[in-house]
Amino acid sequence: DFLRNAIVKYDYEKRGVKIEPDEVFVSDGAKCDCGNIVDLFDVDNKVAITDPVYPVYLDTNIMSGRTGKYNEETGKYEGIIYIPCTAENNFTPELPKEVPDMIYLCFPNNPTGTVISKEELAKWVKYAKENNSIILYDAAYEAFITEEGIPHTIYEIDGAKEVAIEFKSFSKTAGFTGIRCAYTIIPKDIEVITDNRKISLNKLWNRRQSTKFNGVSYITQRGAKSTYSKEGKEKIKENIMYYMENAKIIKNGLEQIGIKTYGGINSPYIWLKTPNNMKSWDFFDLLLEKANVVGTPGVGFGPSGEGYFRLTAFGNKFKTIEAIERLKNNAAF
Repeated sequence: DFLRNAIVKYDYEKRGVKIEPDEVFVSDGAKCDCGNIVDLFDVDNKVAITDPVYPVYLDTNIMSGRTGKYNEETGKYEGIIYIPCTAENNFTPELPKEVPDMIYLCFPNNPTGTVISKEELAKWVKYAKENNSIILYDAAYEAFITEEGIPHTIYEIDGAKEVAIEFKSFSKTAGFTGIRCAYTIIPKDIEVITDNRKISLNKLWNRRQSTKFNGVSYITQRGAKSTYSKEGKEKIKENIMYYMENAKIIKNGLEQIGIKTYGGINSPYIWLKTPNNMKSWDFFDLLLEKANVVGTPGVGFGPSGEGYFRLTAFGNKFKTIEAIERLKNNAAF
């Protein structure tokens, strides 16, 4: 209770959002919860994902048998609704014409580092309510938001508690990556109809976790609680500012050599357009061979990631500076 009460008080009440402690489920990671949440849904349910996307959303649905056949030419699975998010649409996902049962949204986004406005997010909540869809909202990077008007939780949107499950993490906020602690919010207002019966997803997830999960260690939860203390919040702010300074160094350095970048303002990720229409893996090879710098090819996040590349601010400042200098001096663009 001590951790759930702190989460309610500091992560939601301060934003004017009412969440009950028994709507908070502490876990060993947002990644685990994003994958395990599919246990609640029938394999016949249709899934929509933004493209490019954090691979866990797609891969866990592949493993659960929900995706159908893979098309090698398109790089897509026939049972998935892909929502392209590229520079052409300002990385803003458009409402799909084919109605999904489950909708994965991640903002600030991994891998593109972009965000969504309250107005755009409200469209998704309205769409989900009208079509009886469930939004699976990954907000693991919300602590990196620096601009005003960007939602830190989907529950800032009216009606979201009826259609949205939210995932948050102490890993990105407070460095719990190896220690493992996160939480998922499943409001009691979310009910789905199956076999002409109303089913509470809150109760269903509680049953699932009680059966398949042994919980998070007491000492880890005490550590998570301490992140809400005055000292804890100050240290977290210092860490986030450190990473965002790295992001600024990367973003400015790339733009100085004529590479178009996205993200890096409300997120620790910098998403860049590869120069000269270079393929993602070709750009990977170029950086590795010419500058001894490693990043992530955009196509690894989905077919719409082709021609893009992801760099991360999660690193040492001096190595970040050195990497950018290597790019400036050694990469033949």
